Amino acid sequence: MKCVLASASWDKTVRLWDMLDSWRTKETLALNSDVLAVAFSPDGNELAVASLDGQITFWDHENAVQTGSIEGRHDLQTGRKELDKITAKQAAKGKSFTTLCYSADGQSILAGGMSKFVCIYHIKEQILMKKFEISCNLSLDAMEEFLDRRKMTEFGSMALIDEGAGDDDGVAIPLPGVKRGDMSSRHFKPEIRVTCLRFSPTGRSWAATTTEGLLIYSLDSSLVFDPFDLEVDITPSSVHKVLRQKEYAKAIVMAFRLNEKKLIQEVLENVPYNDIEVICSSLPELYIEKMLEFLASSFETSRHLEFYLLWTQRLLMLHGCKLKTRSGKLLPSIQFLQKSIQRHFENVSKLCDWNCYNMKYILAISQQRGMKRTAEESGNDDVLQDLEESSSDSLMEE
Repeated sequence: MKCVLASASWDKTVRLWDMLDSWRTKETLALNSDVLAVAFSPDGNELAVASLDGQITFWDHENAVQTGSIEGRHDLQTGRKELDKITAKQAAKGKSFTTLCYSADGQSILAGGMSKFVCIYHIKEQILMKKFEISCNLSLDAMEEFLDRRKMTEFGSMALIDEGAGDDDGVAIPLPGVKRGDMSSRHFKPEIRVTCLRFSPTGRSWAATTTEGLLIYSLDSSLVFDPFDLEVDITPSSVHKVLRQKEYAKAIVMAFRLNEKKLIQEVLENVPYNDIEVICSSLPELYIEKMLEFLASSFETSRHLEFYLLWTQRLLMLHGCKLKTRSGKLLPSIQFLQKSIQRHFENVSKLCDWNCYNMKYILAISQQRGMKRTAEESGNDDVLQDLEESSSDSLMEE
């Protein structure tokens, strides 16, 4: 069993520590620049190192041998900050990756840092596979490569000129490496950056913490994790456990707190028909709006129309007075629900009308055929009677 810890340092080295013998350094890897981030591959056989010169190097830490490198500085494409006195091209020389993460299969690596881009590289081929732009928010700093010409003067950027500075030296320019500016400033703009990257265990999605917040990218377009008032003990397994105990109201609330559509649908469709009214009356007011939104979206795809219509009717009958006081806030949800029900009403009514017309047509055709058959039978009887009369006359003549 391998117990190795890798530590990065600004002294241009990566030290490998034996965790079973913490007093001893196992190996020291020398690099050409200051080290900012390290990451082990999932199998533990490879170490990725991000350095200040914008490179990502790969090492076989067992033999202390470098196996590859990626020059990623040009892929960062950093922008120019308002207080920069140099161009974005020159500023890019000091930019680098600050966070790394291997994919689940160890074939690719995510890299992000002081830029609005997150890059994913193929490790074996050492090429850029894709680049993700995490934000287009121009209210953040360092978003554009060139400053707006309308904010430029013959003395430089207007952001460098502080009109209320008086006899002071003007705008304080932040030192290199400063992560946060002066938040007390009147024109404070946070700089766009990526602070952490993580792949999911399945390898089909990854998350990034950025200036914009937590971003999740996934190959599964239907995957959206947006929990509401979530706690540690609320998990899908605990929801199923409560559902098996037939505590339906509690299971519905827990499912809505996880906010997974399939789980909510499973819980609702397991509720007995006769218990719907009791459960609707015991639901907290906070979840009524969420329930209506879910019912409106379920009408678009579900085939259980009568079941969901009963849920909708009971909710509106029991909580209509309370919902009326918040009609302005609930108006989009109610309109969406009304639109879904109206669409199904039109489709079902057309189908019913079509069936009625077909039944009337079939009855009319059958009646016409019956009348025609009766007429034909009466005509045949007349012919037979004439034949019998003619035959009897001929016999009498003989």
